[in-house]
Amino acid sequence: MPSSSQSILRTSAWRPLLRIVLTLLAMLAVAIRPAMAQSILRDAETEALFQDMMDPLLVAAGLQPGQVRVHLLGDPSINAFVAGSQDVYVFAGLIEAADTAEEVQGVLAHELGHVIGGHAIRVNDGAKTATGISLLSLLLGAAAIAAGAGEAGMGVMMAGQQAALGKFLAFSRVQESTADAAGAQYLSKAGISGRGSLAFFKKLQNLEFRYAVKQDDDQAYGRTHPMSGDRIQTLREVYVIDPAWAKPADPAIEKRFQRIKAKLSGFMTDPDRTLRKFPETNTSIPARYARAYAWHRSAYPQKALAEVDALLKTDPSDPYFLELEGQVLLESGRPKEAIPALRKAVTISRSQPLISATLGHALIATEDPANFAEAEEVLKTAVALDNQNPFAWYQLGIVYANKGDQARAALASAERYTLQGGQASLALRNAELAMQGLSQGTPDWIRAQDISLVARAEVERERKRR
Repeated sequence: MPSSSQSILRTSAWRPLLRIVLTLLAMLAVAIRPAMAQSILRDAETEALFQDMMDPLLVAAGLQPGQVRVHLLGDPSINAFVAGSQDVYVFAGLIEAADTAEEVQGVLAHELGHVIGGHAIRVNDGAKTATGISLLSLLLGAAAIAAGAGEAGMGVMMAGQQAALGKFLAFSRVQESTADAAGAQYLSKAGISGRGSLAFFKKLQNLEFRYAVKQDDDQAYGRTHPMSGDRIQTLREVYVIDPAWAKPADPAIEKRFQRIKAKLSGFMTDPDRTLRKFPETNTSIPARYARAYAWHRSAYPQKALAEVDALLKTDPSDPYFLELEGQVLLESGRPKEAIPALRKAVTISRSQPLISATLGHALIATEDPANFAEAEEVLKTAVALDNQNPFAWYQLGIVYANKGDQARAALASAERYTLQGGQASLALRNAELAMQGLSQGTPDWIRAQDISLVARAEVERERKRR
């Protein structure tokens, strides 16, 4: 048995090591954290704008319009990332920080560079390399401690963890530089000026200055991204000689972006702050948009509706103004009054799935059985066009349950729990219940079987992890 002094040495040696290991693992976990851990905000107008901003870049990159989707996350951080698929995630804080649509397009071009480069998948290669170094250092350090060389063993481990972290960070910086270059190419081919890209990098650099982030090369080794100053210098040389550099921004896209930015501010920011930022003396469309959400969130539906009425006077056929009117009425306990505006919005938008889901909700909320057939029709259309909306599946399940179709109600619930994440056992239970009541071999039965197989595998993985 070891002496008491040796036991104390080993214990004290392991404590700082454990902190280092946990720090490294936490950083790796953040690097590959799935988007589902964040809160995704669904808004028809915002998603349409994002797609129209992204599609020219997709064509420039040799992809098809709509092949990469952009999602908005309800997080105030100034950030964007690509998960392990052809999806780009933009944080609400980035939209708030951006002054123009061109700045956001610069970010989208950069993230598309990650998509085309397969970086969301290849990041695992860097993580595996880092983990290999980390594990080797743990084994060597443990062997040294076991031999009685406690301080030497801890030194080996700490050096190994630092080497692993450095390897991973260097891997990340190379990817970021590659994405910068690719993004510049996509902007150029799409005929979009790089002014916005440089302006946004300048914002990031100002944040680095504000938080006293050192700009010298000696500090660069500990970063996942290259220094903003270096990125600005490199990209400026590319952008200023590009034919699109002096091209004016698309005024229609810019107008829509200012609407979205104000809308998001009204939805996420404290209402009092929004009302100070957009006083009633400001009668612009973005200001009215922001105030409508602020009044609605403050439980002043009549003031919110007054702003919506003013918006509709500028354009009575704007589907998003009509959607907002229906939303305020519905969420104020007046679903019957919300239906006409939402019906008109669905017609004008050609059955936009998110607006259709809201109409279905309003029809169900009236608790009038006469409205349930229409609710079923619009909700089935909504999930056919966008099957990633758990709320639409929930509403459709209510319709099926009301008409006594328990099997399809269970299938709708299985779809909902599958999308919500972390609900594999409930998805499995409802999928199996649906299979019992559906005719074998039908499309709905096959879908229930698919959900059952996936959910069962997830339940087994969860059981093994415990």
